[in-house]
Amino acid sequence: MLPFLSVQLMALLTTSVFMDVPQSGSTVRINIVSRLGKQTHEGVIISPAGNGLITIKLQNGYNISHPLDGIESIELIENATERLESDTTKTENDVNQDLPLVILLHTGGTIASKVDYETGAVIARFEPDEILDSVPELRPIARIEAVLIGNMFSDDIRPRHWNRMIEETEAAFERGAKGVVITHGTDTMGISAAALAFSWSGDGGRPPGPIVFTGSQRSSDRGSSDAKENLIAAIHFAGHGPNPSGNGDSTSIVMHESSSDGVLSILPGISSRKMHSSTRGAFQSIDIEPLGRITVEGSDCSVEMIRNTGEQRPIGKPTLFDESVTIAEIIAGPHLRPEHIRALASTKPDAIHVHGTGLGHLPISDPNGDSPENPEVQKTLNSYIEDGGIVVMSTQTIFGPVHLDVYSKGREQQEMGIIGHGSVGSPESSLVKLHYLLSRFKDEYSNIKTIWSTSLCGEIIDIK
Repeated sequence: MLPFLSVQLMALLTTSVFMDVPQSGSTVRINIVSRLGKQTHEGVIISPAGNGLITIKLQNGYNISHPLDGIESIELIENATERLESDTTKTENDVNQDLPLVILLHTGGTIASKVDYETGAVIARFEPDEILDSVPELRPIARIEAVLIGNMFSDDIRPRHWNRMIEETEAAFERGAKGVVITHGTDTMGISAAALAFSWSGDGGRPPGPIVFTGSQRSSDRGSSDAKENLIAAIHFAGHGPNPSGNGDSTSIVMHESSSDGVLSILPGISSRKMHSSTRGAFQSIDIEPLGRITVEGSDCSVEMIRNTGEQRPIGKPTLFDESVTIAEIIAGPHLRPEHIRALASTKPDAIHVHGTGLGHLPISDPNGDSPENPEVQKTLNSYIEDGGIVVMSTQTIFGPVHLDVYSKGREQQEMGIIGHGSVGSPESSLVKLHYLLSRFKDEYSNIKTIWSTSLCGEIIDIK
């Protein structure tokens, strides 16, 4: 032993002297000896997790690492060079030209991702061949063209990115696409789906074909990933599903119905929400029934439509959002103070969107005479509205309507000029509708107030 040699160098020497390890990206079978006895594992070699280790990605998606000095043998199944040469032999002629064309727009998230076998990192896939190599079940479903919009965490998406998606969906249909799939991070996917629904159908039209949002709750390098089935179902629905009517189905979200594999929900993009931070069945439609479900078995998909959205509207042109619009959001509750509202109002937003309590209420009353800040909240909002500001109410309860006729407080809020009575659906849908109307009728309070209670694209239904 040479005491002055670094641990890392000793590991490299040990590796090179005692074990001939194939290059990263090679498929191998390793026979190991551990305290559990002899075991055999098969997978692809990736960058080692530590010195003196070999790390392989198993067929189930998980990685394992094992000390090289505990490996009995390594059998090479396919080296990396052969795998790459095999990949490069695939051409466009392998694609069935009779299949429907689906344009895949990638905005970010983990669904369209792959493992870089040199580093072990998960990186974005956006080339059609790479996507088909990752999910070969897609080959008999559709011809796929991919467009990279970005690699964004969905919480970083802004209205300018909605507009980019809108423009790319329009371009996709002009190129003859049967449908469009937008891969999107799940955190704000419901907001973007609502934005494109209002864009395409807020003025009474509809998109030429399905616009389907999908994502994944679990990273694609995990054995429990939902990415593969979500993508298969979304591509199938975009390529083979019914054309939208424009009445609540202009966009859809396709995600796992539950934590189990095999069945996926088709949810109305106009009003759906991520309701759990991590489970695979995280998405629910809010106040509006799901559109249907898809059963997936490999490449075989069957679609069951649950809800009839009515007669088809004429194909229309999408409306872009005014990117200069600013909306401030406040949450009603025990800590809302008038100075908070004044601070927001000082930035001169075009509107204030309120997440109200219950049926859509604010702390504006002081029946015990011990909370003077409550009437000040009302006074501050009155000043903002009198100066031309627009205030729209949604509800924190998520499900159920904004109903400002039930209690005297709600009637008082309406007298103040607060809009929102009769809204249903998610607060996110309310926010997007507000931005859409401001894009069309900026500084026209009367128009926005009148149109607010109108269902533009299926976002308002009668519920109890």
